[in-house]
Amino acid sequence: MTNLFKSIPVRSSEITSKKAYFSRRDFMKAATIATSAALLTACAPSVTELPQNAEPVPTSNATDELGNPVNTYDDIIGYNNYYEFSTNKEAVAPLSKNFTTAPWTVEVGGLVNKPKTFGMEDLLKLFSQEERIYRLRCVEAWSMVIPWTGFSLASLLKMVEPTSAAKYVRFETVYRPEEMKGQGSPLYPWPYQEGLRLDEAMNELTILATGIYGEAILPQNGAPIRLVVPWKYGFKSIKSIVKIELTSERPNTLWNTIGSNEYGFYANVNPEVDHPRWSQASERRIGELSRRPTEKFNGYGEQVAHLYDGMDLTLQY
Repeated sequence: MTNLFKSIPVRSSEITSKKAYFSRRDFMKAATIATSAALLTACAPSVTELPQNAEPVPTSNATDELGNPVNTYDDIIGYNNYYEFSTNKEAVAPLSKNFTTAPWTVEVGGLVNKPKTFGMEDLLKLFSQEERIYRLRCVEAWSMVIPWTGFSLASLLKMVEPTSAAKYVRFETVYRPEEMKGQGSPLYPWPYQEGLRLDEAMNELTILATGIYGEAILPQNGAPIRLVVPWKYGFKSIKSIVKIELTSERPNTLWNTIGSNEYGFYANVNPEVDHPRWSQASERRIGELSRRPTEKFNGYGEQVAHLYDGMDLTLQY
């Protein structure tokens, strides 16, 4: 497949298989006991075969285009912000393990010519599942590098044909408090809602993710389908989507409603604009002890900076 994205030259199918990874990890653990802890650095991240018509190509370790290795499988599935289940990141995985993800439908409507409700099976058949290795930067100043499987949001929006009046895209998470116990909290205006400008949504970096590490996405990561917008803080990448609506006016979003001075609508990663309660100039990559400088637009400026020409980015928090 020809790679059109300068920021994602490595496909997740090129990552060592999960079986090989765990075998390798066990081997290296034993080798460390017998010889030296230095050998641990040879361990590789994991992936299994892709869920949709793609053949895995197990090769060498994978990195993003900046040379950052992908986080381990355990990192990605065990450290999750998902307030619908818990405000405790480590508690999300066990609390969400029985979350029902099938059957599942996504309603796409609003200012479109061809509104349609898609079953997950439709989305997997209609849209080629691509592989993207993206950096994720949380507003809380931690980060990961994640191998996603999914498809461009633009391809879905083109199918429903936005009208000329459509300027924004609104997203809504499932509301199921009987399973998502965190939705019982009165502190948040459930269900979770997010939004993008239409041109942001149509950017080729913006995807709807259906998989992670080559497998179907897990509940704690937003199963069965979530948004991924890699140049924005992570709270913009809404999980477990059931509704996508095109609108003429900017939609309300959960975190912006709660604290507009802290969580702006645009929420572009910007090390020059601090959160009111902490610096955004650096970040802690999960799995590392030291901090690293944060890149403007999370390092994707070449692809997205033009979307904000003439805008004062200090006001876009």
